Amino acid sequence: MLCDNCGKNNATTHIRSVVNGVVTEKNLCGYCAAKQGYSSISNNGLAGMLASMFSDVLSSGSNSAEKRCPVCGASFSDIAESGKVGCAECYNTFYDELLPYLKRVHGSTKHTGKIPNKAPLAVKPEKETVEDLRMQLNTLIREEKFEQAAVIRDKIKKLEGKENE
Repeated sequence: MLCDNCGKNNATTHIRSVVNGVVTEKNLCGYCAAKQGYSSISNNGLAGMLASMFSDVLSSGSNSAEKRCPVCGASFSDIAESGKVGCAECYNTFYDELLPYLKRVHGSTKHTGKIPNKAPLAVKPEKETVEDLRMQLNTLIREEKFEQAAVIRDKIKKLEGKENE
């Protein structure tokens, strides 16, 4: 795709804007994008994206009596500006402040790790939940596989017994 402005170079910057419900798109080469002031958009990558999530912290201003990490000396506003945590101790120091952002970015605050796809099935820890087992039980009953359904039913009873203890 060629640049909409000069028509000579390949377009590397694609800009979509919505003004009063009207969508306009521009496809610009690097030179024309820089000329029109679009060169600084999202050059920060992941750090820029994370820093934008902390925008509420940045807009509140900085306090002179702000809490700082005892190891690296970073404040929470420093972390919010850069989008990067200073050191491992920052996670403990700013736990309450970081928790909502970590939940928003990762969906959870507990690391479960990853298991390679090539790992044998026996190695993969699959935690059976009562909900999953109930779904399996309903499927087996619909398929009239009552012997397998009985095994699943017993597993459900066993798990519910452990939960009640």
